[in-house]
Amino acid sequence: MKTMSGLFTSESVSHGHPDKICDQISDAILDACLAVDPNSRVAVEVAIKGDLLCILGELSTHARIDVDSIARQVLRDIGHADGRWGVDANKIRIVQELSTQSPEIGVRVDGVDTGAGDQGLMFGYACNETPGLMPLPITLAHALMEQHWHYRQTPQGQILGPDAKAQVTVRYMDGRPEGVTAIVLSSQHTADVGLIQLRLLLAEEIIKPVLGQYLGRETILHLNPSGTFISGGPIADAGLTGRKIIVDTYGGMARHGGGAFSGKDATKVDRSAAYAARQLARDVVARGWADSCEVRVAYAIGEARPVAVDFETFGTGCGAPPQQRYAEMGVDVGDALRPAAIIERLNLRAPIFRQTAVLGHFGRPGLPWEDKLPLMQTSALVA
Repeated sequence: MKTMSGLFTSESVSHGHPDKICDQISDAILDACLAVDPNSRVAVEVAIKGDLLCILGELSTHARIDVDSIARQVLRDIGHADGRWGVDANKIRIVQELSTQSPEIGVRVDGVDTGAGDQGLMFGYACNETPGLMPLPITLAHALMEQHWHYRQTPQGQILGPDAKAQVTVRYMDGRPEGVTAIVLSSQHTADVGLIQLRLLLAEEIIKPVLGQYLGRETILHLNPSGTFISGGPIADAGLTGRKIIVDTYGGMARHGGGAFSGKDATKVDRSAAYAARQLARDVVARGWADSCEVRVAYAIGEARPVAVDFETFGTGCGAPPQQRYAEMGVDVGDALRPAAIIERLNLRAPIFRQTAVLGHFGRPGLPWEDKLPLMQTSALVA
């Protein structure tokens, strides 16, 4: 934001963070349903603590899936295959409480024009601080957690556990990032590695390969600042789907409507409209209409068109407001934000969601909402 000066901090968490374990299981179940039945209605929440995993929610699908097997495989993929880090995917107790979607909601969602699966407000954001048009602090925090994941796959990285957190503080001057003042990185680890050795490893193998260019005299590293971190993941803390919504979005740089993403099919506008709002905000910045843009959308349950759409460019815009520019190009923004139009344009019936459940939902190449708005194909907007 153009007028911001001072320090701004964002965090990211690893694949093995307890809440992120739950997000990944929720989205793996969603993907399994969509792979067989693209019209599946899914709203699945997961909770985990110790050796207990609870899977709760609604499934309306023609797919026959083995929910327990899906959950156990996600745990194995994260690194909990044998109990080494406290959880054993083969021995964990799983409790299911799943029903079908309420028919009162379904009749409006499945009508001639898909109605919003719930009321609510959603925000999308973009800025020109990074090539991915994302804020720098959350981009750097995600990059650290991605490097942590890759390093753990190497033989020398086996001393690091699945649970980890990163936090990056960036100094801004007149809305532009000027430098990194602090990095906090904590990682679970084996009992046989000393704290000095661990901190050196985190600095050399995680931080420097990713953030070397940002390290300067003012940068302070806080590496496992609380000391040892041997007990982690669900053994140390309970996890729950949808509890890392700021990690999932813009690291606190933009507002958030409060609705989580993981485990929800695209008729739930908490998810699909947030993706569409990001696409709109990204398009505004990519076109040079503003340095930063926040798109605000609100819905009424069962109704297709949003009840409100607005753009905020924080004084960084040039020329006419984005909504006027779109209107002049023949784009009805409200119509483009109908759930049916979003689902069609972004191909949200495809099983693409598990990959979003860690390292953020935005700023990642290859995801459909990270493509430019197809303004020259107006039929794609209003399908």
